[in-house]
Amino acid sequence: MNNQTSIPPIRILIADDHPVVCEGLAALINRTPDMTVVGEAQSGRAAVTLFAECAPDLALMDLRMPDLDGVGAIREIRAMSPTARFLVLTTYDGDEDIYRALHAGAQGYMLKDAPRQELLAAIRAIYRGETRISPAMAGKLAARMREHSALTPRESEVLRLLVDGRNNKDIGITLSISEGTVKLHVNKLFAKLGVGSRTEAAHVALKRGILHLE
Repeated sequence: MNNQTSIPPIRILIADDHPVVCEGLAALINRTPDMTVVGEAQSGRAAVTLFAECAPDLALMDLRMPDLDGVGAIREIRAMSPTARFLVLTTYDGDEDIYRALHAGAQGYMLKDAPRQELLAAIRAIYRGETRISPAMAGKLAARMREHSALTPRESEVLRLLVDGRNNKDIGITLSISEGTVKLHVNKLFAKLGVGSRTEAAHVALKRGILHLE
């Protein structure tokens, strides 16, 4: 007679809009004895619904998904389940991406090209209540906190239009503000991003993950 008490596996929800990625992660997790996949979502909205239905121990969350992005999904899930645990698994390594994910409630942040054993170790660590973020990611986050002020909602709107190639006059018409006010916002953007031109501002915004091309 076996008197050993079996330990239930870590129940995991995968949220990623690429079917091949979902299938690969599910295959890896399901052949790991102490883990099992309880749901797969291919949009942020589906992730919120499935989390409520499956009540997983942890969710692997991509950042860029249709309907609702990963950060939005994390926020909604945390609102209904404050103890929910998340490991963001993405291709984006911008400091703003990292900041937004952790600020929303993620306990870990990894890139999709991370070694399998590192991914599995991160899942176990987050399940135990720890946080996991690579030294490189932590360094980018520290630099973001140290060197850059957060953009205001209006500055973010101006930056989005600037990246789209709009001039100050067009931006002013779109946002119903004067061209002079647009210039003030652009100057503040340059200072916060540490750049001296519109081209540099667009490059830094995309590189850091402040904005993403649709």
